Amino acid sequence: MVWDRVRRNWGGVADERAYPGQPMHVLAVAVDLHLPSCLSLKAKRAVLRPILEGIRARFPVSVAETEWQDTWQRSQIGIAAVSSSARVVQEIVDDVERFVWSFPDIEVTDVRRHWLEED
Repeated sequence: MVWDRVRRNWGGVADERAYPGQPMHVLAVAVDLHLPSCLSLKAKRAVLRPILEGIRARFPVSVAETEWQDTWQRSQIGIAAVSSSARVVQEIVDDVERFVWSFPDIEVTDVRRHWLEED
């Protein structure tokens, strides 16, 4: 069954005592960006702001710039999504990734997904 395979491969099931009978799936994504047109931190903010605000407005996720805040042409944005369904979380994050890739002023250099697993 697909559901069993998702739980076995990616984890993400919350503590059953805290949420009896309700699984919780948390997916965090780190997207590394190269911003070749940015020659100052001000230019970098001008390129990143529409991306971050667009993600916040369109998707039920949390998003922030997480690395290289003081570097002109490099950035990392972190995205986190939570749902009771692993499939829903994956679909949301897939949509966010497509949104980020749609910006012509940036180059996506790496995308890493991390599932929160139960300890």
